[in-house]
Amino acid sequence: MQEKILVVDDEQEISDLLELYLQNENYSVFKFYTAKEALACIETTEIDIAILDIMLPDMSGFTLCQKIRVNHAYPIIMLTAKDQEIDKITGLTLGADDYITKPFRPLEVVARVKAQLRRYKKYNSVQAGTTEESIIVHSGLVLNSSTHECILNEKPLDLTPTEFYILRILLERKGKVVSAEELFREIWKDEYYTKSNNTITVHIRHLREKMGDTVENPQYIKTIWGVGYKIEL
Repeated sequence: MQEKILVVDDEQEISDLLELYLQNENYSVFKFYTAKEALACIETTEIDIAILDIMLPDMSGFTLCQKIRVNHAYPIIMLTAKDQEIDKITGLTLGADDYITKPFRPLEVVARVKAQLRRYKKYNSVQAGTTEESIIVHSGLVLNSSTHECILNEKPLDLTPTEFYILRILLERKGKVVSAEELFREIWKDEYYTKSNNTITVHIRHLREKMGDTVENPQYIKTIWGVGYKIEL
């Protein structure tokens, strides 16, 4: 079955170009130039991944991202015309999974889409084995991979798919240091990681905020400076 991709960008040339390249990869593309049209589509269509421009005529891509996240957990990639850190951080804060700066190479977008879909399918697949095997318990933290639920001290944590997956990796490798590069490649399965890429850093920060954790006195996620992150045994 064809995966359904939502593309929202008011620049027709960019939207058309993305549509062409994605359709060539056998994806079903739902293309819109306004957030209003996109929201109407979301209500009636099961989307697998969304690509949102930040600058839309009727609503910012950030706001659209927030509205999607109310009811949907599928991956969201933000497009930004500005190579500014604040745009990237804002997008990730509001629930986006990745960002691409314009101008971009269409094949890079295709690669990012494939990586996100692979990660999301793995995240959503129910692994073979017993229920006990899909549950990780650690110091008041309960992570259930089958139901995609995370509970901390008997209170549910509202995690994005990427945050959930990062926490799961760290818990599965308790006592071991996992580098930002390892986390990035494990989640996105692509080669676009660079030393200047702070995507993982931002997601770790949000995880800590939601868990009430701190860098200075971490109860869960510990930063090993210059190496990576780990959860102590």
